[in-house]
Amino acid sequence: MTSPAGIPPTGGGTGEQQRPRLLAVTACPTGIAHTYMAAEKLSQAAERLGVDMKVETQGSIGSENVLTDNDVSTADGVIVAADKDVDLSRFAGKRIVKVGVAEGIHHPERLIEQVRTAPVHGGGAKAGTGAGANGPAGPVSLGSGGKERGIAYKALMNGVSYMIPFVVVGGLLIAISLSLGGHTDPSGGLVIPKGSFWMDVNNIGVIGFQLMVPILSGYIAYAIGDRPALVPGMIGGWIANTGSLYDSEAGAGFIGAIVTGFLAGYLVLWIKKVEVPKFVRPIMPIIVIPIVATTALGLFFIYVIGKPISWVFEHLTDWLGGMTGTSAVLLGAILGLMIAFDMGGPVNKTAFLFGAGLIATGNQEVMGMCAAAIPVMPLGQGVATLIRRRLYTEQERETGLASLFMGLFGISEGAIPFAAARPAQVIPANMLGGAVAGAVAGLAGVEDAVPHGGPIVAVLGAVSGVPMFFVAVALGTAVTALTTVALIDLGERRRKEQSPAGAPDAAGGSAARQREFALAGAGAGVGAGTGTAAAPSVAADTAASGGTEPASDGDVLSGYLTARTVKVRLDAGDKEAAIREMAGLLAATGKVADVEALVATALRREEQGTTGLGEEIAIPHAKTDAVTGPVVAFARSAEGVEWGSLDGTKARLIFMICVPEAAAGDEHLRILALLSRKLVDAEFRERLLAAPDGTAVLDVLREIR
Repeated sequence: MTSPAGIPPTGGGTGEQQRPRLLAVTACPTGIAHTYMAAEKLSQAAERLGVDMKVETQGSIGSENVLTDNDVSTADGVIVAADKDVDLSRFAGKRIVKVGVAEGIHHPERLIEQVRTAPVHGGGAKAGTGAGANGPAGPVSLGSGGKERGIAYKALMNGVSYMIPFVVVGGLLIAISLSLGGHTDPSGGLVIPKGSFWMDVNNIGVIGFQLMVPILSGYIAYAIGDRPALVPGMIGGWIANTGSLYDSEAGAGFIGAIVTGFLAGYLVLWIKKVEVPKFVRPIMPIIVIPIVATTALGLFFIYVIGKPISWVFEHLTDWLGGMTGTSAVLLGAILGLMIAFDMGGPVNKTAFLFGAGLIATGNQEVMGMCAAAIPVMPLGQGVATLIRRRLYTEQERETGLASLFMGLFGISEGAIPFAAARPAQVIPANMLGGAVAGAVAGLAGVEDAVPHGGPIVAVLGAVSGVPMFFVAVALGTAVTALTTVALIDLGERRRKEQSPAGAPDAAGGSAARQREFALAGAGAGVGAGTGTAAAPSVAADTAASGGTEPASDGDVLSGYLTARTVKVRLDAGDKEAAIREMAGLLAATGKVADVEALVATALRREEQGTTGLGEEIAIPHAKTDAVTGPVVAFARSAEGVEWGSLDGTKARLIFMICVPEAAAGDEHLRILALLSRKLVDAEFRERLLAAPDGTAVLDVLREIR
């Protein structure tokens, strides 16, 4: 017998029609509003369609309403509405629909209908058809999938996020060991005595750097092909970084790792689509797929991709050898471009080894050009995170500080996380700065007696022409930093001009990350004709009366939102002005110690991902010690404020939540969850927009429980 939703229920055998039982998992990268809105929408749709549904939310507070083994065993199907990796192995043998979280918010009924024909995860059902469908062994992907650029960018960022700790730990250990245990040696650069304590510290750091490239490759592959892709991705990355395996003096570096990561991920997806006998299926993900993919990818890189890399290395070396008699400025610029291009890859290594090889012939000027260019990339990217902090996430800002430190010790790999995340903006900026540093060093005749670079070699006395060496480094760093910021800003402006409705473009910079994080799709707009334009300002009324009404009478959300923090008509016309105006509302509570710091924190949060949820809602929030206690403000905008929501609607209902760092855990997320769940109710939003004055607004808001 078929259920009201068209899903054949499990456990038949009784004479009664059973309601189908579905499970769902919702999650988004920031783990806040979208997670709970999708959960509420799915639950409401299931109730309307006569389906029993249990929804697990995976937010920053952790997993809630966790699905048990019994839940899974009795379920007819599973909906995964998530924009981050969710472990699907526990759903083996179940029909799965896998989509982005926005689909859960805006098309819950469609997802419930799709479960009926979705493929069985880990089984032999027919393949799904959506982009990103994993074929016979995986879930069907719909809706917010289908855009390969978005999938690719998400995979790239997954690899970068796992790589960053290896870059930071490895780079800092190497830098510390060189600074405290190293000395200059004309034949070996900065040398640490063998068998010493600092050599052991250096070796540990080197291991971190050796693992960095395979980790990048492995987790790119993992994001595309799930666990079976992890091993081929990591081994492929190791092969890419080991030039001796394909007769090259230098490995392919992080660029090679990106290539092997994507090759491994999509190769695994392709293998998953191959029909195999039923008895083979259980060993496919743990034996067959990893072995076949690893062998195929490894041999392909060694025999096909590796040969051109070796050829490039050899011919670049010959080409540089023919330029030794040309202009020093031109040679310095070319070497700077090469040093900055791939940071440890074949082009970088060609330039470095060319300069190092000439030291023994008495020509130390070429190494001087290289030495000036080597620190420019990590220093420039570190400076960029300081001068335009709003363009970077908190993790990127922390990585920027480590990058600055590595740059001082000539460790160019400190810039790799930035180049991997935003290659279109960062690599050209690095190359331009490197060219400037190399050209200035060549013009000034800077010499370096050891095969190493960065300010450390000048401090230790290996550089002649020290003042101009530092001038070259400083100019190159400034050019890289300013160019990086300009290119990212340009990308932001183009996105705003070309995508007024928020069409996703998941490539490049913080704008792409913002769109990835803010997947609130095309929901129906609300509130037309509600008459809010003539509504008076409750904030002004409250200020006139002192705003001291009792908490039990006028407060909402545990007393964090009061009549004093409500404004019926927002004056601001853009996002930044709206945040400033609402910060002023919060300041009236006496709990804001620094309004400017509060505004800056809220704006940085917007750079990580828009808080515009669609359906004319925005919930900006900030965790900062600029406030002394949790506070919430609410304002309505008659005209609406452009908030970057992907459904193209302007925000008319705006809540601002601010909590001190020490209270930024459960309470912060509890408030967001309560708001998100209530705001999915269109009738609630209509009444909130139509409320004629501040008292009526508070009456509506008191329904939030």
